[in-house]
Amino acid sequence: MAKTKSSLDHDMVRELAGLLDETGLTEIEIEQDNFRIRVSRGLNAQSAVTAPPVPAQAAPPLTETKAQPVASPAGPASHPGAVKSPMVGTAYRASAPNSSPFVEIGSTVKQGQTLLIIEAMKTMNQIPSPRAGTVKEILVEDGQPVEYNEPLMIIE
Repeated sequence: MAKTKSSLDHDMVRELAGLLDETGLTEIEIEQDNFRIRVSRGLNAQSAVTAPPVPAQAAPPLTETKAQPVASPAGPASHPGAVKSPMVGTAYRASAPNSSPFVEIGSTVKQGQTLLIIEAMKTMNQIPSPRAGTVKEILVEDGQPVEYNEPLMIIE
């Protein structure tokens, strides 16, 4: 049993590391069924001294690009009706590319109703509404990468 868990951990670590590279994130953490794994990327002292000239030129555009999405949801993140992402992944507003979205702005939703899907590690995870209400804002686009605890929608 320990061998199976160990190989599962290695596979999961590899997939999470791939997500780090794909999304440009520095850390990913996932928790599922009392199982938690965190993968982070850091610079060691030698890398920090040797590498900064090249990343310093590449980093500002990434920072500027990421600063806008992070800054705009800052207000919605503190909204009491914010529905936040429970994981890192890719958000999809419909079950299939040619299907209509699960919800639109103005849609009335019930608690537990599927709002969108987040694909994480090749698994489609339905994100249910935590409360009944009306969708006031949709903060993600179809196919947009999302981070843990990022606001996805506002339901009032």
